[in-house]
Amino acid sequence: MSDHITRALRLLSDCNLSLVHAEDEQMLLSDVCRIAVESGGYLMAWIGFAEQDAEKSVRPVAQSGYEEGYLESVRFSWDEALQVGCGPTGTAIRTGISQINQNCSINPQMAPWREEVIKRGYQSSIAIPLTSKKQTFGALALYSSRPDDFNSGEVLLLEEMARNLVFGIEVQRDRHKRRQVEEDLRIAATAFDSQECMMVTDASGVILRVNKAFAKATGYSAEEVVGKTPRLLRSGRHNADFYREMWETINSTGGWQGEIWDRRKNGEEYPKLLTISAIKNEEGVVTHYLGTHFDITALKKSEEKIRNLAFFDQLTGLPNRTLLLDRLRQTMYASSRNGSYGALMLIDLDNFKTLNVTQGHDIGDLLLSQVAQRLVQCAREGDTVARFSGDEFVIMLTELSASEEEAATGIEEVADKVLASLNCTYQLGDTFYHGTGSIGVTLFRGHLATIDELIKQTDLAMRKAKEVGRNAWRFFDPQMESLVNERAALEKDLRLAIIGDQFLLHYQPQVVDDGRLTGAEVLVRWKHPQRGMVSPADFIPLSEETGLILPLGKWVMETACTQLALWANDPEMAHLTVAVNVSARQFHQAAFVDQVLTILNSTGANPQRLKLELTEGMLIENVKDIIEKMLALKFRGVGFSLDDFGTGYSSLSYLKRLPLDQLKIDQSFVRDVLTDPNDAAIAKTVVALAQSLGMGVIAEGVETEAQRDFLAGVGCHAYQGYFFSRPLPCSEFEQFAHRV
Repeated sequence: MSDHITRALRLLSDCNLSLVHAEDEQMLLSDVCRIAVESGGYLMAWIGFAEQDAEKSVRPVAQSGYEEGYLESVRFSWDEALQVGCGPTGTAIRTGISQINQNCSINPQMAPWREEVIKRGYQSSIAIPLTSKKQTFGALALYSSRPDDFNSGEVLLLEEMARNLVFGIEVQRDRHKRRQVEEDLRIAATAFDSQECMMVTDASGVILRVNKAFAKATGYSAEEVVGKTPRLLRSGRHNADFYREMWETINSTGGWQGEIWDRRKNGEEYPKLLTISAIKNEEGVVTHYLGTHFDITALKKSEEKIRNLAFFDQLTGLPNRTLLLDRLRQTMYASSRNGSYGALMLIDLDNFKTLNVTQGHDIGDLLLSQVAQRLVQCAREGDTVARFSGDEFVIMLTELSASEEEAATGIEEVADKVLASLNCTYQLGDTFYHGTGSIGVTLFRGHLATIDELIKQTDLAMRKAKEVGRNAWRFFDPQMESLVNERAALEKDLRLAIIGDQFLLHYQPQVVDDGRLTGAEVLVRWKHPQRGMVSPADFIPLSEETGLILPLGKWVMETACTQLALWANDPEMAHLTVAVNVSARQFHQAAFVDQVLTILNSTGANPQRLKLELTEGMLIENVKDIIEKMLALKFRGVGFSLDDFGTGYSSLSYLKRLPLDQLKIDQSFVRDVLTDPNDAAIAKTVVALAQSLGMGVIAEGVETEAQRDFLAGVGCHAYQGYFFSRPLPCSEFEQFAHRV
């Protein structure tokens, strides 16, 4: 049973006892406030009655707890037209509905009293209406030192206590009725027609009577326990101090309630909620004790199960994200007090998705379970290891040194230990697997950064570890965050640019030996209204990552084909081809062929003048699908060139199957073709390969006459590069075409 429910049940019981024993109304009200503070652990409790004066004020009639002068320093009302009438107490009186305030420092209802509340350490509160005969005449207010301190179960019991308090007030106002209620309570205390387990003892604690529910729960018959004492039920879990304090409470207050472990006849130990009430005669002398209890075994198991589901990962048994964040919050508070550093370490398993896809999720789950065990062994005592999400784990390091340098050293030791552990071979069923991890780490002390910011920092650092080759760990660097923010801003601008007509095409001439112009490669350029010309090296990779390459690539294709159709009407340009780069994401679209053919039809461009440039990287997946799409377009006259040949994953086994028209020698080989024998050899090999496969070959990045002559000497007779022309806007390219 939760602490909240136990606390509320204890208050309910104690207040019921006060209801019976209070001599007058004021004593009853004061006792309730005192019990709420002493038994419930609240900082303050007070009761206010609604006045019918012009200001509809709320008059405090009883109070108890820390800083009682608070009530004299503030004003309360239940008039909703006044700001002080819209607080929790006034609202509870006006509406007849309990007002739960889980955070006094931010709740707008607390605005008029916030300064006083914060000064006294009140973190959360509840105001419960006191209603008699459908009319609310006051409220009971409780203040706690902890935020979020009132859960739903506790609220229900506190409202029950308030109803009993109202009943007690009514009883006090009717002395005759009070005597009748006391008689009814004594009768009810001895009633055995209940499902509750009950026991009655004499004043010495000798058992006089038990009911059937008691016999069923404990296994003892009435004959076996009558004449004995309740000691025969003791489990041995509680020491003498526990029982001494229990009886001191009973003797001083007339009752006790709490959780206790007892033992059944068969030796089984079980938890129960026990209530002991002293029964007194009219002279106030204890004549009997009544004990009632609920077997809460099932409730305990349910609570444990719910707790595990709520706070622990079911696969690995580790704390889950919810519990981790709660512990992180507590650690940050502790860090702010003692000045020590803490750290978050985000571990992401490298290539886990590949394992899941190739070996199945069962094998993936086995790996996650074994990783969890290894991480627990790497952590220090007091640290928290949690499964954050998917294949991501977090180790929260606590109570590191107050020196940043020493704290970093401690982190390095743990991080190196984690990497070494993750590098050891795993046995996953009949499979042996070798895996690695990438780790991002961030230091924190106190509340200099929020929880969300810390999580973001570890993620940025982890991604940096992946960028440097994985199987590594990196500390968070503020520069990383700056780069990410810049990237986010650029992405936002890129989305606007696509719909805002900010792109244009440049055309780089492609020529042959005699200087004759044969075509051009189209290159997209971005003219940003504020940034100016944005480098393709910045926005092309970003468009690939975000998927914006799809609308951008479609625009490039449409614009290039439109230009082809216009040039068809110019005798000096009608023979030119246009090469358009196609990304892997574009080409792998199911409707890519239809999209290209639709553009050709709508623009009227000649398919035989369109050449699509593919990169080697896109050819490593689903070669069959690629070939089918290429053949479908080639059947309509579209040509294909393999761009950046030699830099990727070229394989002769599939290269000979592809319906390519041309290989393009990458500029990285052309640049040093005169000085690097390896580059020269590669250039010769590409030319020879193209010739053997019946393909054309073109070199890009030709910047000098010597480079052109060398390439011509090895059989390459088509070129593009700054030696001939830089990429040109459309109008300048047309002028270039007419000159040559």
